[in-house]
Amino acid sequence: MKHKTFNATIKSEEALAEAFASASSGVQAVTLNFGRLDYMNSSGIGLLVTRLIRAQRQKQKLLACGLSNHYQQIFQLTRLDETIGIFESESEAMGAV
Repeated sequence: MKHKTFNATIKSEEALAEAFASASSGVQAVTLNFGRLDYMNSSGIGLLVTRLIRAQRQKQKLLACGLSNHYQQIFQLTRLDETIGIFESESEAMGAV
């Protein structure tokens, strides 16, 4: 069975915005699952930063799971790992809230 991959580029902005909009304002944390992420460019990182700022303004935590070693390193290099909680699985992320 082939899994659909996901590319985090500027073209992802609408889908990401819709996902955040569907979360109610009372949500304490949003978990982004990168398990099927195939490619992320600087625009994708920019979208994450924008969403992180908006989440912080709404007093929400932004969490990530399913990051490959490569993208964990990118999160470290960009220091996103200091503000976005990184977990192995969704259940681990949800348990941390």
